Amino acid sequence: MPRERSAPRRIVVRLPNWVGDAVMATPALRALRRAHPEAEIWASAGGPIAALLAGLPSVDHWLPKEGRGAGAVLRQTRALRARSFDWAVLLPDSVHAALAPFAARVPVRAGYARDLLRRALLTRALPPPRDADGRRVPISMIERYLRITRALECADAGESLELPIDAQAAERVAKRLALAGVGEAERLVVVTPGASFGASKLWPPEHFAAACRELQARRGLRAILAPGPGEEPVARAIAADAGGAALVLAEPVTTLAELAALIARAALLLTNDTGPRHMAVALGTPVVALLGPTDPRHTAHLLGRQRVLREPVECSPCHKKVCPIDHRCMQRLEPARVVAAAAELCD
Repeated sequence: MPRERSAPRRIVVRLPNWVGDAVMATPALRALRRAHPEAEIWASAGGPIAALLAGLPSVDHWLPKEGRGAGAVLRQTRALRARSFDWAVLLPDSVHAALAPFAARVPVRAGYARDLLRRALLTRALPPPRDADGRRVPISMIERYLRITRALECADAGESLELPIDAQAAERVAKRLALAGVGEAERLVVVTPGASFGASKLWPPEHFAAACRELQARRGLRAILAPGPGEEPVARAIAADAGGAALVLAEPVTTLAELAALIARAALLLTNDTGPRHMAVALGTPVVALLGPTDPRHTAHLLGRQRVLREPVECSPCHKKVCPIDHRCMQRLEPARVVAAAAELCD
């Protein structure tokens, strides 16, 4: 029987580059594992994402993701050929993600095709989601990735997200909190004030500070600011404005694995529309998510323990990295709404 028609012995899954999208891909990984329990499943991802998701039961091995350029494609092609993969499941939509599996002649190469070149690189090309009139529409990323595994005849194995907690990372977080004077019984709100996407996603620092003060005064929640690399000045400005209501963990900046352990310890996560939001959903931690320029339909799932706050402004969603006008979608989002949402989730 030709390899493309037999059960796969070895599968490589190219994971998304963004943290939140990678976490939202865990149901698709689980579907592959359930459908092919005997197959070796390899996940290809950058180092930080691989470290965050290490320990997933759906993944047997990790394949480092190379950078960009011809040399990176050549190295990735060699790595794929050396392992004789039967399937390549390509979750990112880019042409670049499909080049190495094509060059390595992986028999089955599945993913979405937005253009002719990407379609030529795949053996199973899915059209992007469209409405009845043929217009492309945003859908939940969980559903988007599951459509790829369904196209490979893998039945869904649930939509819940998975995120392992690294025991050593959890121990480091516990020590850092203790050294900062945070008691084991204190109820925490973890605050992630940054966004890799761009400035348009950022809630104003003064709003974050006001929310930290009110959450402590009204809900007894102590704010722990956990900035990403380069976000430390914003976090420190928020903490200074919030007074004693907020503590910054930035020396050093927490790793993604440590951030996961910190979110698991928290009573609430307050965040822009970023990866930590989906980490919290996977860990069962309630979330207040602040959305402005992005379309909420991409993440409209598992909303039971989330409150997604938006302002009904005419220019949102714009998906621009920097607002060209007055950033009204985020400026008009009042801290009082965060406090009210926290009361709904934490009571």
